Order: sequence, then C-alpha cells, then structure tokens
Amino acid sequence: MNELFLCLAASCILFSICFALLERRRVRRIMGRMEAMVDAAAKGCFEETFFDETRLSRLESALAHYLTANELAVKKLTSEKDKVKTLVSDISHQTKTPIANLLLYAELLREEELPQSAEESVAQIYQQADKLRFLISSLIKLSRLETGIVAVNPSPHSVSELLRTLSEQYGAAAREKGLELTVEGEEAWALFDRKWTLEALGNMVDNAIKYTHSGKVTISTQAHELFLCIQVSDTGMGIDEAETAAVFGRFYRSGGAGDEKGVGIGLFLAREIIQSQGGYIRLKSEKGQGSTFSVYLPSAPANLSKL
Repeated sequence: MNELFLCLAASCILFSICFALLERRRVRRIMGRMEAMVDAAAKGCFEETFFDETRLSRLESALAHYLTANELAVKKLTSEKDKVKTLVSDISHQTKTPIANLLLYAELLREEELPQSAEESVAQIYQQADKLRFLISSLIKLSRLETGIVAVNPSPHSVSELLRTLSEQYGAAAREKGLELTVEGEEAWALFDRKWTLEALGNMVDNAIKYTHSGKVTISTQAHELFLCIQVSDTGMGIDEAETAAVFGRFYRSGGAGDEKGVGIGLFLAREIIQSQGGYIRLKSEKGQGSTFSVYLPSAPANLSKL
C-alpha cells in the first residue's frame, strides 16, 4: 500500500514538474512573440496576423489589437500631416502675389493727390493688407512648427550676437517713436535655434516698442546655473494681472491694445518656439508700469561651439 502511495505521489510530482516546464515554455514563447510585436511596432512595420485564442493568451491578443490600432493611428496622423503640409504650401503660394499686389497698388495710390477721405481709405487698405500678410505669414510659421514640417534644432550660440542682431533690426522702429533701445549683459552662450529664437524674441521686442509710447526698451541677460535668461523690458502701458496668463493664447489681444497693429499671435508663436527648445517664458507686468518678458534657454559653455 505504501509502495502504491509513493508511486502515485512520485507520478503527481513528475506530472507537476512536466506541466510547469511546458507552461513555462509556452509563456516564454508568448512573451517572445509579444516582444517581437512591440519591436515591430517601434520600427513602424507591425502587421497583425491571425491569432487563435486556444493557442495564444488573451493578453497577447489584446496587445496585437492595441498595436494594430496604434499603427492605424500613426498612419492616419502621417496622412493628416501630409494634407496640412500641402495646404500650408498652397496658402503660402496662392496668397503671396495677391497681397503683394494689394500693398503695391495701395502704395502707389498714397503717392497720388487724393481727397482727404480717399487718403484715409487708401491708408486703411494698406494697413489691412499688411495685417493680412503678417497674419498669414505667422500662421504658416506656426503650422510648420506644430506639424513638424520645420524642426527646431538647438545648438550652442552666442546670445550677445543674437541681441546685437535684434538691436539692429528694431533700432530704427524705436528711434522713430522716440524710444531708447538698449542691450545689456555680458557675453554668454546658450542652446537654441538661432533663426527661430530670433523670431520669438523679435515678436517680444516688436510688442515692447509697439505698446511703449515714451521711455525705453531694454534687452538684457542673466546667467543662471542651468538656464540663461534673456529679458525684454519696457516702460509701456503694462498688462493687468488678470491678463498675464491669457496674453500667450492664440489670437488673444488685450483690451488696452487699442488701435495698435497686431493679430494676437506673436506671443503664442514665441512660446511655442521657446518651449520646443526646452525653455520657457515668464511675464512680470503691472498696469501702467511696463512689462518684462523673461525667456529662459538651456545654458551652454562657450567651448561647446568648437566641438
């Protein structure tokens, strides 16, 4: 009797060991197939095959369905980006000549001797056409950034050289309004895309000049351990505290902007550009006391530029 019991016990143990080994082998095969699915999906070449629930686990089947849906979503997103790219290209091409002609003819009319009422109408035509040109240009830039048509590529650059360029570009506009435009700060280096960062800072300097009627606009730098701060300060009308978060919204214009030229997209575009480079923007302002926009960019040692 004892021998029979021992034989049955040994058989059960042997069966259990065999079952465990077979189950382990089955699980390893399933995990191997799941890993292959994920690798294929990462490479963008996943294709679902027929799965039999009697052979594969529910988890494997669910993963296959998820990856299939993800693959379809990626293909759809790629298709949508291609459509946007085509649309942006068409808009840029089709509107450039008509708007240029509107500005040209308006300029020619402004040189003619016209009644005062006609002069005012021509001035409005020119102003609105120029506003439309700026709006379409800004939307195209924003669209190219958001869809990845144009990539922002940060690399080590001299910030001082960037600020000198800003001073040269906007110095005439400041002098025309009787404003003092100054650049302060020591030589410094940061990681940024020169073209797009110049676009972002240019929007801020342009706004500072536009909404400052007396005093000065100052561009300065402050070095920190991880970031380099570029500040654009003015002595203009300032922004109400309740609006400081809203000014970075798309098409937002402050109620105090009045008749100043603008479409409300410059600061939104600036924030997108700076954030895409690992930086951020802070605003400090008080109504009637001017504003300070602080742009933080990842700092970089000057010797990186030689690598």
